[in-house]
Amino acid sequence: MDVKAKLLEGNKRAAARIITWIESGDPRGYECLKDLYAHAGHAYVIGITGPPGAGKSTLTDQLVKRIRKTGKKVSIIAVDPTSPFTGGAILGDRIRMNDLTSDAGVFIRSMGARGYLGGISEATAPAIKVLDIMGSDVIIVETVGVGQSEIDIVKHADTTVMVTVPGLGDDIQTIKAGIMEIGDVFVVNKADRDGAKRTVLELEAMLDFNGESPWRPPVLQAIAQQGKGIEVLIEAIEKHEQFLRESGVFEAHRRRNIKSEILELIKKAVMIRVNDHSETEQMLDAYVDQIAAHEQNPFTAAEQIMAHIQFK
Repeated sequence: MDVKAKLLEGNKRAAARIITWIESGDPRGYECLKDLYAHAGHAYVIGITGPPGAGKSTLTDQLVKRIRKTGKKVSIIAVDPTSPFTGGAILGDRIRMNDLTSDAGVFIRSMGARGYLGGISEATAPAIKVLDIMGSDVIIVETVGVGQSEIDIVKHADTTVMVTVPGLGDDIQTIKAGIMEIGDVFVVNKADRDGAKRTVLELEAMLDFNGESPWRPPVLQAIAQQGKGIEVLIEAIEKHEQFLRESGVFEAHRRRNIKSEILELIKKAVMIRVNDHSETEQMLDAYVDQIAAHEQNPFTAAEQIMAHIQFK
């Protein structure tokens, strides 16, 4: 099978194979992306993030079903916790969206976080490009649900939906400043629970403290299990997309994401080069001894190691 030609035709098996190559570090995955990258950039990317137990998967399931009624092709990247036994994804999210698998216009890929911080996987960004090239109109990335540090999704999504629920104890603890800053739309899910209105008011108050901004994130209520509030959520996402495009922020946002992607690839390449350098381990051990004996400092050590490795 010519996977590149098949991917351009919208073949799901080709997409799955290339993503598997990327996840496993097979160079064929990135070679495919290099050759086909010019075909990316058309899909709209929505990030769904929030604390564990917020109902992100159920909300995603309902969101996709509504979007599919418009005829758009939707792909989902569900970043799950990593199995300590296999290193793969624990497929909780995919199981909860099981009824979508029979829809030919939906592609679901579960992905283990594999210790990667920020709520996503290292392979998330290239996987988004693969699904974009495949012809997806909308790509939804559901993060793993790690809590306060789950902010990397903003580097990849056009619109980030922050999902929370009432009754998690200290509600403000679930929506730390870093996460508050990345949310374009806020959803209080399970709004039939006690404390839902209080959570909405707290979110509104925190947004007031963020100062003036061209886009004021709406705070919505939903009961995803019953399909309530989904239409309003779609309208909010569409309004945010309209704002991005009309204000010129969309292009700037995409350029920022491209720059971030390049820098991440450079960091990865540097680390590979450092780890592959035959003398690096010996140098590191020597510097560790010197630093532990207060004869050296880590800043100079890092500079000297980098100077020793030749990049061509």
